[in-house]
Amino acid sequence: MSVPRPAGPSVSLVLRVVPLYPLSPRRAGSLVHRNLLVARRNWVVYVSGFSEPFFYLLSIGVGIGGLVGEVVTDGGTALSYQEFVAPALLASAAMNGAVYDAVFNLYFKLRYAKLYDAVLATPVSAADAAVGETVWALLRGAVYSAAFLLVMLALGLVGSWWAVLALPAAVLIGFAFAAVGLAASTFLRGWQDFEFVQVAVLPLFLFSTTFYPLSAYPRPLQLLVECTPLYHGIELVRGVVTGDVRWALLGSAAYLLVMGVVGLAIGARRLERLLLR
Repeated sequence: MSVPRPAGPSVSLVLRVVPLYPLSPRRAGSLVHRNLLVARRNWVVYVSGFSEPFFYLLSIGVGIGGLVGEVVTDGGTALSYQEFVAPALLASAAMNGAVYDAVFNLYFKLRYAKLYDAVLATPVSAADAAVGETVWALLRGAVYSAAFLLVMLALGLVGSWWAVLALPAAVLIGFAFAAVGLAASTFLRGWQDFEFVQVAVLPLFLFSTTFYPLSAYPRPLQLLVECTPLYHGIELVRGVVTGDVRWALLGSAAYLLVMGVVGLAIGARRLERLLLR
């Protein structure tokens, strides 16, 4: 009986350049389960994340909405201001939940708790850790988004059955920002660098057509906004919630998917470099 030979140098070399090699969904899932057990002990911290988008909706969407009146979207659909703002806040909730979990929590685990020093002593690889942490962060963003979607439904701000796709869209947003947040956390040198995270996230929240349509900007700024990831996330969620479904939404989904894959690949390589050097 012949004994199978190990993979030759060429096969090994090809596998080594794959960004997420070696990866096991089961091992990555064990890290997600570990985070779930920890979250059960600190549930107050996670519940607090529901409040921010809800208060924004009440204060800006409902309060100021009475003064603004109708808003015409870039697709030509006339919406009340509450209907215009609510999907954008849902997308922002997915972004914030994913980014802050991926950046703040992972940085603490990496630099202070030294969690991954113990994790990588097990069969879990750096790619497994990167995928596990990204999945956990996007799940947190998805939970926030699901709760916010229920609030929108209760307030009558869901205008189409296409809204059933709003939660998958929010998960895609969470994936993109969680992956990029994970990669960014590996470049942070200290707690003072978290200011750069806020400098990146806050302008995205304020200017990615969250509170007014793209047509409010001069054309050069429109081109800049169209390049930002939250703009594509808001377009995707707003389109399905209001029923303004266009082929361009597939482009927005592809943008977020590519962003997530690239961020995850960079994050996995950076984790491996930091932990196994």
